[in-house]
Amino acid sequence: MGKFKPGKRNSAASSSSPYAKAQQATNNVFKFNTNVGQHILKNPGVAEAIVAKANLKPSDTVLEVGPGTGNLTVRILEKAKKVIAVELDPRMAAEVTKRVQGKPEQKRLEVLLGDVIKTELPHFDVCISNTPYQISSPLVFKLLALPNPPRTSILMFQREFALRLTARPGDALYCRLSVNAQFWANITHVMKVGKNNFKPPPQVESSVVRIEPKMGTERPGVSWDEWDGMLRICFVRRSRTMRASWLGSKEVLGMVERNYRVWCAMNDVKLNDTIVGEGEDDEMEVDDGSAGAEEDEWNGIEDEDMDDTPSFFKEEAERVARENGGKTKSKKKKTRVAELVREKIRKVLEDVTELADKRAGKCDENDFLRLLFAFNEEGIHFA
Repeated sequence: MGKFKPGKRNSAASSSSPYAKAQQATNNVFKFNTNVGQHILKNPGVAEAIVAKANLKPSDTVLEVGPGTGNLTVRILEKAKKVIAVELDPRMAAEVTKRVQGKPEQKRLEVLLGDVIKTELPHFDVCISNTPYQISSPLVFKLLALPNPPRTSILMFQREFALRLTARPGDALYCRLSVNAQFWANITHVMKVGKNNFKPPPQVESSVVRIEPKMGTERPGVSWDEWDGMLRICFVRRSRTMRASWLGSKEVLGMVERNYRVWCAMNDVKLNDTIVGEGEDDEMEVDDGSAGAEEDEWNGIEDEDMDDTPSFFKEEAERVARENGGKTKSKKKKTRVAELVREKIRKVLEDVTELADKRAGKCDENDFLRLLFAFNEEGIHFA
């Protein structure tokens, strides 16, 4: 005879209990919005390590971006004087506030509700963040652009973004972001963080980096707009030669010419705006062939998702076309000014810096500084 197997005590009652659904709903209060980068760090060991890497002082005020449910916040409060937490989601802001409610730490936590990129930030000494990946680049340069940037920032990023920040000339991921970030700060890779340390887990691996802004005599005395404007052109295609990037694009030449005209107008420099002879005009239209030769040399190995002409050049061309009534000539006649600008660019690349045959992906900070100085000496600016 088979043995009687009693059911679990109160199984029927529990399933039909009016409190069962309420309890289940309570457990699902937070449905994380991954569209705004809500991946909560759940591993306490990783949280402890991140806070330890910041080398906090008892007198420090810490900015935390995206505190989530407060797993990092409570650990920062143990070592710092004050935490300013900027949170976009009101639910998360309420949750992190609840973590310290009725405790001594409550007075040392200030929660700002809003977008950190658009928020005017008070003074702080250190920044620690499990950064929403969508604001990675804007956050880095907002911190670096502050009048009094934080002493150090310990930031969690998507692995590829972190590697781009720390990439060196010649690395596969070396790009305009690498040059810009490293020009204004010393950046080091701190630790890797696997996707299983988050809830819900993201689709990519993460890394933590340390960013220490260059201060005092180390801080570059260069205009950000000038620097970034020049780099945009250099990195149109990182594997192209400088000659091809600067002289192989009508959009680039047109933009540089317009900037040069503005500089001449501001400095009372007279320009010869007569039309170039037809024979000379045809010669100016011909590309130097360096772009095609370069593509053959690289056997077409380039970033397929990148266009030769960046969006900001296309938008500028569209703006000029609108100002001209939306009409574009089949062939624009070149002036002596355009000829002069092209010669100035050639002189800078070939004679002064000797970077004409070098690729942006191989150039270091000193190369770009020499290039910017040489262009400025010729009256060519990018701001």
